[in-house]
Amino acid sequence: MIKEYLNLDRIKGPLVFLRGVEEATYGEIVEITLKDGERRKAKIIQLEKDLVVAQVFEGTQGMSTLDMSLRFTGKPFEIRLSPEILGRIFNGVGHPVDGGGPIYRGENHNINGRPINPVSREYPRDYIQTGISSIDILTTLIKGQKLPIFSGSGLPHKELAAQIVSQATLSGESAGNFAIVFAAIGVTREDAGYFRDRFMATGAMDKVVMFLNYADDPIVERFSAPRCALSAAEYLAFEKEMDILVVMLDITSYCEALRELSSAREEVPSRKGYPGYLYSDLASLYERAGILKGKKGSITFLPMLTMPGDDITHPIPDLTGYITEGQIVLSRELDGQNIYPPVNILPSLSRLMKDGIGEGYTREDHPHLANQLFSAYSKVVDIRALAQIIGEEDLSATDQSYMAFGRGFEGSFLTQSVEENRSIAQSLDLGWDLLKLLPRQELDRLSDELIEAYLKD
Repeated sequence: MIKEYLNLDRIKGPLVFLRGVEEATYGEIVEITLKDGERRKAKIIQLEKDLVVAQVFEGTQGMSTLDMSLRFTGKPFEIRLSPEILGRIFNGVGHPVDGGGPIYRGENHNINGRPINPVSREYPRDYIQTGISSIDILTTLIKGQKLPIFSGSGLPHKELAAQIVSQATLSGESAGNFAIVFAAIGVTREDAGYFRDRFMATGAMDKVVMFLNYADDPIVERFSAPRCALSAAEYLAFEKEMDILVVMLDITSYCEALRELSSAREEVPSRKGYPGYLYSDLASLYERAGILKGKKGSITFLPMLTMPGDDITHPIPDLTGYITEGQIVLSRELDGQNIYPPVNILPSLSRLMKDGIGEGYTREDHPHLANQLFSAYSKVVDIRALAQIIGEEDLSATDQSYMAFGRGFEGSFLTQSVEENRSIAQSLDLGWDLLKLLPRQELDRLSDELIEAYLKD
C-alpha cells in the first residue's frame, strides 16, 4: 500500500528530513507535491532507523515543512532511452531540452547502472584517433580505456573537449558504429552554447548525445548528470552494440557539489573538506567504462577536471589517477607560449597504449618513435635549464641541436589549430621530420632498420 506523508521534519539546503517512515529503500525516488500543486522529485540518500534523508532535484526553494505531501514510489531514478537519443540534448536529469519533444519509444533504465564483474571485462585493444598529434602519438587513447585530462582554471580544456568530440574516429569495421556521449557539468550557459554551436558547425551533432548541467541549476542535478550520461552510454554500447566515447567535464564541479552535500549532511570531512567516500564515489563513475566479454560494444571514458591551484596532488586528480589508466596533463607554461593544445607530455602517460599501437593497429614504427620523441624532449628540458646558466651560445653542437628540436617539437608537433585534424600517419611523419634535427648517434631508441626506412634525407 502506497502511503503519503504530509509533514517534513526539517529542510536543510537541498535536503529534506522525514521521520516515521517505514519500508523506504536507499536510492528510491520520492514525489513531492507542494501546496500550489507543483511537483518535485527527490532521491533517498540516507536511511537511519525511521529517519529518511532525501535530496530534491529541483531544489528546496519555496518549500515548507508543512502543506505538502510526499509519496514514495518504490522505484530508483530512471531515464527513458532509445536509439532516438542520438543527436539530442538533455538536461542533468535526462529531460530533453532541445525542443524535440520527449522520448516516447524505448525503455526506462536505472541511472545507477549495473556493476561490472571484473572477470567479465575484456582487455582494451585498438585505438581511437582524436586528430591531435600529442595525444594520438604519445598518449594514445585506447578503446575501452579510462584516460582523464588534468587541466587548470583558464586553460583551453573547453576547446580541447570540443575538438576531440568533433574529430574522434575509429578505424576499420567499427568506424560506422561509433558515437559520443558528451556531458557538461556545472558549465555556464555561454560555454554550453559554444559546445552546441561547435558540434553543429562541424557536423558532429548527429553522432553525439549531449547532457548539459548549468552552473545555476540546482546543485543536486550535478549528481545525476554524469550518471544519466553513462547510462546512455551503457545502453548504446551493450544493448545496441556501439562503440561509445564518453567525454565529460568538469569532474571538479561534481566533486565540489559532493562536498557541499556532505557538509549539509553533517558528515565528518576528510582531505580538504571532501567526504571520505570520494574515492569510491568517483570509482562508481569511472568503472562503468570498459569492454565486456561476449559484447560487441565498448565504452571509452575521457573525463576532464580542473586542478584547484594547478595542484596535481589535490584529492580530485590524486584519487582519479589511482582509478584510471593514465592521464593527460595540460601545462600553463605552454599555454603562456600560445601553444595549443598545451599538452605537457612528460607527466602525461597512457598505460594501455602499448597494447593498442604498432603493427596491426597504427603503424609498426609508432611505439619506437614515441619512445624516441619522449626521450629527446626530456633531454630538451634538461638542456634548457643548463642554457639558463651558461647561455645557449656556449652549449655544445649536440645540445644546440636539441634546443632546435625542442623549438620545432613545440612549434609544429604540439601546436595545431582547433580545427586541424591530423591522421595517425601525418602525425608519425611529422615526428620523423623533427628527428632529422638531431645527430644520428642520438637516436638510441630506434633500430637501424627503422632509421633507414623512415629517416630519409
